[in-house]
Amino acid sequence: MKDLTKGKPSKLILAFALPIFLGNLLQLTYSLVDTRIVGSFLGDDALAAVGATTTLSNLIVGFLMGLCGGFAIISSQCFGAKDDKGLRKTFAVSLILGVVIAVVLTVAGLVFLNPILRFLNVPDGLMGIAYEYIFIIIAGILATLFYNIFSSILRAIGDTVTPLIILAVSVVLNIIGDLFFIVVLKAGVQGAAVATVLAQVIAAVACYIYMMKRYEVLQLHKEDFQGLSSDMIRQMLSSGLSMGFMNSLVNIGSLTLQTAINELGEDIIVAHTAARKISEVFMIMFAVFGQTMATYCGQNLGAGKIDRIKKGIMLAIFYTCIWCTMATIASYTIGDWLVYLVTGTKNETVILNATNYLKFDSLFYYVTAVICIVRNAMQGLGERIVPLISSSLEMVGKMVIAVTLVPWWGYTGVIVAEPIVWFVMVIPLLVKIFRMPVLKKENIS
Repeated sequence: MKDLTKGKPSKLILAFALPIFLGNLLQLTYSLVDTRIVGSFLGDDALAAVGATTTLSNLIVGFLMGLCGGFAIISSQCFGAKDDKGLRKTFAVSLILGVVIAVVLTVAGLVFLNPILRFLNVPDGLMGIAYEYIFIIIAGILATLFYNIFSSILRAIGDTVTPLIILAVSVVLNIIGDLFFIVVLKAGVQGAAVATVLAQVIAAVACYIYMMKRYEVLQLHKEDFQGLSSDMIRQMLSSGLSMGFMNSLVNIGSLTLQTAINELGEDIIVAHTAARKISEVFMIMFAVFGQTMATYCGQNLGAGKIDRIKKGIMLAIFYTCIWCTMATIASYTIGDWLVYLVTGTKNETVILNATNYLKFDSLFYYVTAVICIVRNAMQGLGERIVPLISSSLEMVGKMVIAVTLVPWWGYTGVIVAEPIVWFVMVIPLLVKIFRMPVLKKENIS
C-alpha cells in the first residue's frame, strides 16, 4: 500500500505513475502485436474488419474502466481518511453495482449487435468477420469488469505494481493465445477474440487471489455487503457513472467518426486503424497521469491536504508536456516506419494517410495533456458535472465533423477533427478548475 498524502509529491507521483505507465504500455503493446498478427496471418480484410469494430470495443472497455476507476476514487478517499471499514464497503458496492451494469451491457450488446454494426457502416464484405470478432469480445465483458474492479481497488490503496505484474503475464499469455488460435488452430479473428477474453479471465482470477492473500483490509465478509447506506450507493454510482460516461462520450464521438471513416474504403480504414494504434502509444502518458491524479487527489482530499493537490496537478501537466514534445518528434521522424511496424503493409496510400494523421494531430497533444490531467483531477476532487460537459463537447464535435468535414474533405476531415474538439472541450475545464472552492481552501488536516 502507498500513502500519497505524505512525502515529496514529485517522487510520489512518479513512483505511482511508473507502474501504471508500464501497465498501459503492455496493454498497448499487446494491441499492436494483435493488430500485426491479424494483418500478417489473416490479411488486410481481417485487419479492416477488426479495425472497423475497434471503436465499439473501445467504447465498452472505456466505459468499464471509467466505471471502476470512479468507484475506486471513493475507495481512495476512504483510504486517505484511514477508514478501513468504509474501504471494504466501497469494494463490496463496486462488485454489486459493477456486475449488474456489466450483465446489462452484455445482454444489450449481444441482442443489438447487428443494428450496431449497421450503424457503424461496416462494409458488407467485412460484416461477417467483424460480427464474429466483436460478439466474443462483448460476451467477455464480465471478465473485463472483474479485472478492472480488482486492479482499480489496488491502485486506490496505492498498489500499482501488482496490477502491472499480473497484466504482464496476461499480455504474454494473450500473445501466445493469438498465435495458438490463429496460426495453429486456424480459428481466424474468432481466435484472436477468444485469446483476449481468456487473458482477461486469468488476469482477474490472479488479481483476486493476490488481493485476498496480501491485503487483510480488502478481505470481504458477509457484513460488508449488509447495511449499505443509500448515500454511499448514490456516491459510488455518481462517481462511477460519471467517469464511465465521460469515457463513453469520448468513445461515442469516435464511434460516430468511425461510421464516416468506414465509408472511405478499406485502405483508409487500415490507415486510420494504424494511426489510432500509434496515437494510443503517444497518448499513453496522458492516461497514466490522469489515473494518477484521480487517486492522488482523492487520497489527499480525504486527508484534507489541499496544497499538495495543487502542486500535484501542476507537476503532472509539466511531465506530460515533456512527453508531448517527444511524441511530436517521433511523428515527424519515424512515423512511416511505425505505421509499417503496426500493419506490416507497404501500401503507400495507407502509410501516407496514417503518417499525415500523426504529424498533424501530435502538434496539439499539449492541449490533450491538460484535458486528461484536469478532468481526472476534478473527478478525484468530487466534481462530476464539468468533466461530463467537456466530454459531451468532444462527442458532439466529432459527430458534427463526421457529417460535415469528412464528406467534404475525406480523410483530411478526420485528421483535423480531434484538434478542433480539443480546443473546444478544454475551455470549461480550465474555467472550472480555477473556480473550484476546494482548491481555494487551505490545508484542513
